[in-house]
Amino acid sequence: MKVARIETLFCDAGWRPWIFVKATTEDGAVGWSEVTDSHGSPRGLAGILEDLAPLVVGRDARAVEAIHWDLYRHTRQSPGSVIQKALAAIENALLDLKARGLGVAVHELFGGPTRETVPAYWSHCGTTRARAWAVTGTSKLDSYAAVAALGREVAGSGFGAFKTNIVIPGDEPQVLMPGFGAGGGTMRADAIADALVRLLEAFEEGTKGGARPIVDLNFNLDPEGVIRVARALEPFDLLWLEVDLFDPAALADVRRRVPMPLCSGENLYTARAFRPFLEAGAMDVASVDVIWNGFHQAKKVADMAETFEVSCAPHNYYSHLATAIAAQWCAAIPNVRILEFDVDDVPWRDALAGGWAPELRDGEVVVPSGPGWGIELDEDVLGEHPWP
Repeated sequence: MKVARIETLFCDAGWRPWIFVKATTEDGAVGWSEVTDSHGSPRGLAGILEDLAPLVVGRDARAVEAIHWDLYRHTRQSPGSVIQKALAAIENALLDLKARGLGVAVHELFGGPTRETVPAYWSHCGTTRARAWAVTGTSKLDSYAAVAALGREVAGSGFGAFKTNIVIPGDEPQVLMPGFGAGGGTMRADAIADALVRLLEAFEEGTKGGARPIVDLNFNLDPEGVIRVARALEPFDLLWLEVDLFDPAALADVRRRVPMPLCSGENLYTARAFRPFLEAGAMDVASVDVIWNGFHQAKKVADMAETFEVSCAPHNYYSHLATAIAAQWCAAIPNVRILEFDVDDVPWRDALAGGWAPELRDGEVVVPSGPGWGIELDEDVLGEHPWP
């Protein structure tokens, strides 16, 4: 089962590209992974994969762990970020190949499923309808009445929780991301807090307590600003507050001072990066990106987190392939909290997955049980949406 080639394929998913890796063996077997990177360097990531492919071609696709460590040693002077995402993409494509060859789901390679369904929350709720409503075919978030209507939709869908961002509805709705633009948001913390209070009040009007909110502050505030915003949001019974900081001690201090559970880690890679955060007691929930870490490396993070009594939730805002990968990871670990799932997305997302879509039962996603990831990509659909 020798690898013949590694290919990177892109498609335009509206406001970002989806990026996939296809591993093909000499006998024509195929394994897939997703490695979407919308905030880094998609072309750079493709270049890294092209550079690493010769180290994989000709090798036994089943030797996944050996290949991973050879690639790690080859790139160890440039750890993390797009390098790790490339390693993860290769690891996940080879795991798909191996599991398909054995006729089992990937989670069976890691001890079999601990569960058949995983609780899920509606992610980027309102966010997508503010920034990408035209490409997703959804209604525009043009008023707080629209936010309340969306809240009713969430409660009626069966989801027990939803996640939103710093969203301001209107004729020209906004998603504030000051941490990714000119300067950070701490100087605007009071205004951000006011905007989030008004947003959550509208959601609460719609959900009537039928779904708990999550607020993702991402990298938009320094610790001082996070604490000020968190205290303003205390009345809303958040499932958690999501915060990204790169200093374990700073995040641990924030966790001690905010009045709700704290989730973080979506931008950390492998157990080496997570360990100091866990040792510092910096998070209640570890957000682990399975397509950026690699399935096995992400499982090692979850196993380590379990020794610190910390639950895990996959960072997942991509295509259905990534959702299938994340759901299988949730099934392979004992300490999963809940699965992130974007309801609003481009209308051809199901077609890209060969007509497959996550099966939802009372707010829970059914873990795919077919061979590999349990999902097939339709390359014809992918080709209909070229990027750039």
